[in-house]
Amino acid sequence: MRRGVASAGRHLVVVCAHVLALVGLTACVAIPTEGSVTAGDGEVREQDRVVVLAQGPQADADPVSIVEGFLLAAGTEVTGDFDVTREFLSADERSEWDPGAGTVVASQRKVEQTGDAQVTVSLTVTAKVDAEGRFVEAPADAVETLRYELVQDARGDWRIAHAPDVLVVDSRRFTSQFRATSVYFLTPDREMLVPEVRWFRDRDRSVATAVVRALLAGPSPWLHDAVTSALPQGAVLKPEAVSVEQGVAEFALEPARAVLDADRGLLLAQLEASLRPLGVTTLHVRAGAAGALLEGTATDLPVPGSDELEILVDGGTLALGEGAPAAVDGVRAVTGERPSAPARSPDGSLRVALADPSTLVTVPAGDSPQRVLLSGGSLAAPSVDRFGWVWTARNAVPGRVDAVRADGTLVEVTAEWLEGRTVDAVRVSRDGTRIAIVSRGTDGTTLDVAGIVRDDARTPQTIGKAVAAGAALTPTASVVWVDEVTLGVLSDGEAGPTPYLVPVSGTSSPLPAVADATSLVADRGLRTVHVVTAGGDLLRLQGGTWVEVPGVTGTLGVTGAAFPG
Repeated sequence: MRRGVASAGRHLVVVCAHVLALVGLTACVAIPTEGSVTAGDGEVREQDRVVVLAQGPQADADPVSIVEGFLLAAGTEVTGDFDVTREFLSADERSEWDPGAGTVVASQRKVEQTGDAQVTVSLTVTAKVDAEGRFVEAPADAVETLRYELVQDARGDWRIAHAPDVLVVDSRRFTSQFRATSVYFLTPDREMLVPEVRWFRDRDRSVATAVVRALLAGPSPWLHDAVTSALPQGAVLKPEAVSVEQGVAEFALEPARAVLDADRGLLLAQLEASLRPLGVTTLHVRAGAAGALLEGTATDLPVPGSDELEILVDGGTLALGEGAPAAVDGVRAVTGERPSAPARSPDGSLRVALADPSTLVTVPAGDSPQRVLLSGGSLAAPSVDRFGWVWTARNAVPGRVDAVRADGTLVEVTAEWLEGRTVDAVRVSRDGTRIAIVSRGTDGTTLDVAGIVRDDARTPQTIGKAVAAGAALTPTASVVWVDEVTLGVLSDGEAGPTPYLVPVSGTSSPLPAVADATSLVADRGLRTVHVVTAGGDLLRLQGGTWVEVPGVTGTLGVTGAAFPG
């Protein structure tokens, strides 16, 4: 017998009685109309969460109902131990099923019986999270099928004998029951912190344990060769948990000798940056379970700050700031057919632009003339890293990205996954370890993020493995870093080019469409986003609306704009 999706009504969750009691009490409370006015403490306290309890299997439930109940219970117990969920499993499967092996975020699901003792669940997938908390957004209309095998127990009740090692949740539950947090590694020169976002089940203190374990395990494969860590390789938590009480995190790392020999300041810097968002204000780290607390303070590593916007206008002149932009001191106009796509190094010592779509030049400044750095084919808008390398790509030469210095030194940077693909846009992260690439191939246009592998002289060597971002989008030839873990891209849509915020590890979200948008600009310090239009306007996102930048839009004829990077 085949059955479709049964109503979830009979599996409705139970709301705890004490919550209902509180609701009843609050209905009797009146606002006082007499007495003196007293000042409050100004603190807004989070309301108690409504506690939702999972419901176990019903007597005489058929196979479809058992699987539906299992899925509902598991979705309810995401932050618990799945005790009720395991009641739907056979005795042997209760100890075998591993909900921590991975998570599927699904927008729709269909449950049907496909055999005498088999139930199939068809999912419309929006994202997946692996056992280490790595989130990957799924392409539009991605589907997945899960099969559950059932048996009848001694009483004739159906139970699941085999369940896939995966947790299925909808987007709402995922957002409320998983927590995104950055795990921080180090740039190879150990000058900056590099975040990698992971998603963990929000189980109070267990999140801190998961974060430290992720730090000890090291970066994901796509980032592995682009960063380093002060935490000793092979170090482990002993005991295997982080204790957090009133903002104090306490734990021990072994082997003790390796911990003592590590760069203590950098080790503490990574731990502090990773645990601070969890409310940790003090670290008590021991070298060995019985060892003494590590003395010292975390190394103060720079955090990218805000910078002024530079605008390239008709005639090739660079202007600084908004409102009443003034010419950049000591910088002369770029000459060319139609200068566009300005970029500059974080310290402002190097400025470049496209003199025309196929010619990358330095911006003339002081006694230095305008020099051609690269030409030929249509060039991607340039990006300048903190080591003075200018990144671009020629669409006439697929499968690689070009990095060039001001002295003309050129490195052709390749990646296995770029083979046969045409690169339309590139942007290097402020720390210089990651690159965002929009490329086209037989599978369409994609946005990927990969690590940059450099030699000891900071010269780019290769681009590492890639992780897909914004898989549900069709990006165009513009990409920027909005902050250290979020990208901004333009994606084709029915209303015209639509800007999207695309986390490297998270779900993309649209901004209002701009009919003739050509490029995005973002300040990684303030997370401000601007749009340059084909008509030469510069718009800024303000309160969810694109507004004209005063003193710029309609007067200067903007051909490009940029913050450092």
